Amino acid sequence: MTGQLAFDLGQQGGFARDDFFPSASNRAALAMVDGWQDWPAGRMLLIGPQGAGKTHLAHIWARLSGAVFVPAAQLASADLPALASAGAVVVEDAHGLPRTAEEALFHLHNLMSNAGHMLITARTPPRDWGLVLPDLFSRMQALTITQLAAPDESLIAAVLVKLFADRQITVPPNLIAYLAPRIERSIGAARDIVAALDARALAQGRPITRALAADLLDKAPHG
Repeated sequence: MTGQLAFDLGQQGGFARDDFFPSASNRAALAMVDGWQDWPAGRMLLIGPQGAGKTHLAHIWARLSGAVFVPAAQLASADLPALASAGAVVVEDAHGLPRTAEEALFHLHNLMSNAGHMLITARTPPRDWGLVLPDLFSRMQALTITQLAAPDESLIAAVLVKLFADRQITVPPNLIAYLAPRIERSIGAARDIVAALDARALAQGRPITRALAADLLDKAPHG
């Protein structure tokens, strides 16, 4: 498995562009990042499930644009003029925006309306955020949306290869082929299974093999 991976994969935690692996689930979002200077009105809403790579893409964009980050949950206490003065802002996890922060997001959006760029990440579209401020709802609904799909099986396989390589572990190809369709399709699940296999192999003094993986998955809690 060759290529680059579009996610922070754990131990390095660098969110680097060089770690990007284009796949069907993320190509549109990558193109959105590359073309950020042409965003309509300088705004973009990036939607995708947990573990799909929203934060990694936001960091790639921040390196290009010089953006600062603010979690949506902290907007109510944030220095909005200072954020706007940066000229580029990432608002993360807007799906969890508390009602007390709705006015702050509305004002930040307005502060940056004449100049600057804003990237907002969320798991769901604005209609599902439970917004009660009508003016904010209308502005969020008007944003251009780019969606990240959940990682497909080929991407999960590539992530597994990368995670084992980061730990300097060589594994047989049949292990990757076994794991990829059997774990949850998220970067977190891939990271967890690699860490668990590494720990069990060290504890038992045995190599990481398909048999070890099968034993681990068979004993994992279900439901």
